Amino acid sequence: MAAATRSLRPHRSAGRSAYRVVVPVLLGLVGLAGCSRSVEVTVPQLASDASCTAASGAWPTTVSGLSPVDVSPQSPAVRAWGDPAIVARCGVATPGPTTDSCLSVNGIDWVLTELTDGSKFVTYGRVPAIEVLVPRRYAPEGALLPVFTEAATRLPTTGNHCTGPP
Repeated sequence: MAAATRSLRPHRSAGRSAYRVVVPVLLGLVGLAGCSRSVEVTVPQLASDASCTAASGAWPTTVSGLSPVDVSPQSPAVRAWGDPAIVARCGVATPGPTTDSCLSVNGIDWVLTELTDGSKFVTYGRVPAIEVLVPRRYAPEGALLPVFTEAATRLPTTGNHCTGPP
């Protein structure tokens, strides 16, 4: 009987050590699943416009080396990158005349609105418009706009151009 007891001890010990390995691995996997992040967004009213469908095919793969993150609700017209997230939305209303700053980047006019935590850029003279929200962490925020040129060029122009100070 003593031999049987000895043979059970290694088995239980092996089971305990398997338990010691499996539980932390499972907890780690659950933790990783919990880290999955989704940025809450509002899908613009004109997001389903054919021009936004064309623009969404040209969203950048990365923005300043930042990888895409999930958005909720999901929409091809809305993308986000990094943490804190840089958010781009196609289908927002085209801005009218404004006293906000205007700048031209790669032939695309953008209206700049300073926010408390960053900047908002909206294409000007394009219908519908693209809005890019850039957290202050990525200052100078306007330096990120060139990667959105391809998407913005897919939107029809109105012929209007920015003339305001940069």
